[in-house]
Amino acid sequence: MISTLLLSLFTGVFFFTQHEEVAETTHNNRASDTMDYQQKLAEKLSILNERGNGVLIRMNYIKKTCTDPKTRPSFLADKSMEPAIKYINKKFPSIDFRGNIVSRKKSEVLVAMSSYYDSFLDVIEFRDHVYELLNTIDACQCFFDISINFDFTKNYLDLIITYTSVIIMLSRIDDKKALVGMFNCAHEMTNGSSDPSYPRLGQMFVEYEHTWKKLTEEFGPHTRSVTSALLSLRMVYPRRNLPAEQWRSAQLLSLLSAPAAMLDPACCNTMACEYLSMEVMERWIIIGFLLCHSSVNTNQASQELWKMALRSGLYLTLTRDEVLNIHKVTEDLFDSIKGYNKRIADIKECREHVIVNCGAMHRERRQFLRGALKELFNVLEDEPGLLGPKALFVFMALSFSRDEVLWLVRHSENMPKIKTPEDYIDNQMAELLFYMEKLRGLMRKCSYVVQRYHVQYLAQFDALVLNDTIQNMYVCPEEESVLMSSFVSTLSALSIKQVENKEEFDLRALRLDWMRLQAYTSVNKAPLPIKDYIDLPKVMNLIQFHTRMVDSLDELLFETSELSILSFYPRVFEKMFSQSSEEMTMKRYLMAFPSVCSQFSQCGHPLCPEEVSVHLRLCVTFLEQIAKQTSTVVLEICAEQCNLNDQLQPKHCAEAISAARHRKQKKQVPKKGEVLKEKPGAESLRKDRSVVTNVDKMHLMLTELCSCYSLCTDFIVFDHIVVPTEFLISHLETRLSEIIVRMANYNQTTQEIARPTDLLAGLRAYTASVHSLSSYINVDVTRLVKNVLLQQTQPLDSRGVQTITTLYTNWFLESLLRQASNALILHCPTMHCFVNQATENDPNFRAEEFSDVSELQALAELIGPYGLKFLSENLMWHITSQVSELKKLVIENMDILVQMKNNFDKPEEMANLKKRLTGGENVLKRMTIIGVILSFRAMAQDCLKQVTLSVFELASAAGLACNIDPALVTAISSMQTDNTSVDEEYKLSCLLLVFIAVSLPTLALDPNSFYSREHGGHNNNVHCLAVAINQVAAAMFTVQAKNIEQHLKEFLLMASNALLQLGQNTERMDLKNRESVYLLLHMIVEESPFLSQDMLESCFPYVLLRNAYREVYKSFVITLG
Repeated sequence: MISTLLLSLFTGVFFFTQHEEVAETTHNNRASDTMDYQQKLAEKLSILNERGNGVLIRMNYIKKTCTDPKTRPSFLADKSMEPAIKYINKKFPSIDFRGNIVSRKKSEVLVAMSSYYDSFLDVIEFRDHVYELLNTIDACQCFFDISINFDFTKNYLDLIITYTSVIIMLSRIDDKKALVGMFNCAHEMTNGSSDPSYPRLGQMFVEYEHTWKKLTEEFGPHTRSVTSALLSLRMVYPRRNLPAEQWRSAQLLSLLSAPAAMLDPACCNTMACEYLSMEVMERWIIIGFLLCHSSVNTNQASQELWKMALRSGLYLTLTRDEVLNIHKVTEDLFDSIKGYNKRIADIKECREHVIVNCGAMHRERRQFLRGALKELFNVLEDEPGLLGPKALFVFMALSFSRDEVLWLVRHSENMPKIKTPEDYIDNQMAELLFYMEKLRGLMRKCSYVVQRYHVQYLAQFDALVLNDTIQNMYVCPEEESVLMSSFVSTLSALSIKQVENKEEFDLRALRLDWMRLQAYTSVNKAPLPIKDYIDLPKVMNLIQFHTRMVDSLDELLFETSELSILSFYPRVFEKMFSQSSEEMTMKRYLMAFPSVCSQFSQCGHPLCPEEVSVHLRLCVTFLEQIAKQTSTVVLEICAEQCNLNDQLQPKHCAEAISAARHRKQKKQVPKKGEVLKEKPGAESLRKDRSVVTNVDKMHLMLTELCSCYSLCTDFIVFDHIVVPTEFLISHLETRLSEIIVRMANYNQTTQEIARPTDLLAGLRAYTASVHSLSSYINVDVTRLVKNVLLQQTQPLDSRGVQTITTLYTNWFLESLLRQASNALILHCPTMHCFVNQATENDPNFRAEEFSDVSELQALAELIGPYGLKFLSENLMWHITSQVSELKKLVIENMDILVQMKNNFDKPEEMANLKKRLTGGENVLKRMTIIGVILSFRAMAQDCLKQVTLSVFELASAAGLACNIDPALVTAISSMQTDNTSVDEEYKLSCLLLVFIAVSLPTLALDPNSFYSREHGGHNNNVHCLAVAINQVAAAMFTVQAKNIEQHLKEFLLMASNALLQLGQNTERMDLKNRESVYLLLHMIVEESPFLSQDMLESCFPYVLLRNAYREVYKSFVITLG
């Protein structure tokens, strides 16, 4: 509790300076003084302010928790507890707990409500200590002047405002009676008696039901002290509360206005007042005079200051996003007091003035500050040495800017109904935030310069001036003399070597002692009244600022420029970002928004750690939006370049060639409305540079967006290191992947797809254009492109979306190879491609445009070895499906095939057995399909040149030639099951070759079995049997560890015998394709690495092959030219 903390700290623990022993000794010698040093006013003010801030934040957190349905305590949301809550609120604080429903859940209620109850007890203890301290200060008749005893006055006014804010926040907690009442009921049921603090707590709740009335009664006795402190602002507040025109005419914050004085140190008699927040002063004035309203009604100076503050805005911040409607609250209070009619009229007049003029005035201030901060940053960045003498300018600029930002935030959230709402909308807020972040970053970056300058200033100037000031004082009591002498000795001990050795400075003790000295010398009848020795506070206030430049630069930056309150205004903050992002000139400053989010972690307080939850939503949202805009512009430029590149493709030159051939003919007059097609490159011709094309606009936008990434390479938000460029890379990676897939133009319904060469050309144009991004911003574009292209070689990308590898694999399987299996498309060995079969119907696509060497080379480059491996795996799946069906056919005819294998040299028995054989055409059909697939796979492999994979297992995918296809071996070996033995598989393989061999003669009956010299194959793709027989046989016997050559010789012998039987049927006209079928034997031997021509001649006469070639070539017409 706070009492324990205060007890320990007030007895001297807080006295941690090097002057403690001396001060205590001196105090003992002067214990007889009525206003001795044991009051410790400075220490109490410091501690109570810190404690009060924590209690205030705690009250705000309880209010938010109870009003949010998601976080509301379960007992308050429990319908079964509603009667008890209504009863407690009605009878509070005198509650009869007997028969109350709370008794059923007393232990749970006690646990759940204890933290809330303790928090309300903290308010009572805080109030007690504030009462005591304010009464002590009044008894001491302390002197307050913000320009003299700044720290003492500021802490006094802060304590009053903090206490008032705590009470107001307490009154805004609607469920406080229910929380406290339920806890006390549960406590009484558990322990047999009420909590000892409950009566006081209940009484406090009742007293503050009329909050402002009670507060004004409490502060009536303190009117003199409060008024004197507030009236000291008469010289400071009006000077700060000036319109932008006067700022501009005075050239405020400009280092260039007086070049001769550029190196002169910026200093004044009231250093801390120069960067004191306007909002803080307005809060002091408005709330202070509300509490002590009699001063406003009787004192003309108080009235003028009060009216000036009332004209500054409509709302004041109490804490976080809780605001005070100053005119409404003041009018309601004064309306209940007699004799305040004139003041009520003043309030209405001030409110009208705010509505009419305030929005425009603050808009002009922000406009001025944007230019002033930009100039200040540019000068200081160019000459960082000026940060030493001109550090005050930086803190003034930051403080002024923060005041304007926060004014707009709280008024935008609670915007009144006015005729000019645009005054409360700032689409250039990004620039102001950007230069605030830049100045903060520059101060941190050049902290060594600032520290070095002020260490020398303190040791070589301030110490001497302070010593002279002390010597000129007529009266200097021993206690004060010891403190001031220690100031001089501390400052004199500073040296530049400490900075060069990077020693840690800690001058907090000196500043605390100065605050103590202010308290000692501000009491009535002080031996050394500070108001009579004005030179001392002038020097010490300057010294205090200089010491903060040495050891607490970050604290001062936080004090003057922290914007963590924006985390409690997410809607306004996002709206500001959205408005700024719509302006072209503001895009370069957008990174300020996520950068400001790095301050959100600083808004927490130890008394309420649960309030600050680690949330990166705002920061991530801003970075995602910036990355999205940037990637959109980049890819639009890429698309434009891709279109220009496409115009140069050979496919578009037909019109130019046609026009050239008819150039000598009379030029035809174009038809009305017809637009002549421009040649590629016409877009680069420009007569006037002022003519801006769409590409110019996109490059300008890209330049602006990329400039915002220069603010910082990374920053920390809630212990997370955020790298803005990684968001851009991620967005580009996602969008580029989508574009590549979209460029493929795959339509599953119509089976349409872009030619690989067209896609490759477009992809090269995109990648070349994307690489230009590295000239705008420092990002690894090469890594981006590699990641995207590598993902496209896999079936799915990192988002689980199908890639071009999957699309082209599906298309070749479902469209090209399916039609090739039905002989609608022919494999053409002569041209190394597939071609369409001549039919009456127009084909959906031209097969050669997707399967010639250039297209398959483009495909190999697009999907790479990994993609071809995936394609091969899918092809192998289709082959294994066909092999499974072939095995079924072999099993159905197994007995007949065994007899045919044993009697292949007996023509009569073979003829009888063949009649009993079924499914021969089906076998050849399926083997042809396998051959077509293997032929296509071989063509794709031939186009893969660069290999980065292992040799054997992936040799097929890598494009290496192997006598035995390892992929096919793997696929067939995976077909074996536990149900079949190796011997059975071997038997099926042998009989499959027998089945194929004895079925070959049936091909002569098919009119499409004609061999075409033009295509280098048969019109029904049976020439692919050569590949299929050799590859399948080699793979099967490799799996079974048998002799491949021996079994292929047996196949060749049986096939020769079967085909020689065709020669005996010379009279049948339906065997007109016999010669074309004979050529299959030659093709099988040519394709096989295990068979030779000698083997073929030993079983099939060469003369038949020669005559067959002569017959098939006889009908081929040769044309020349």
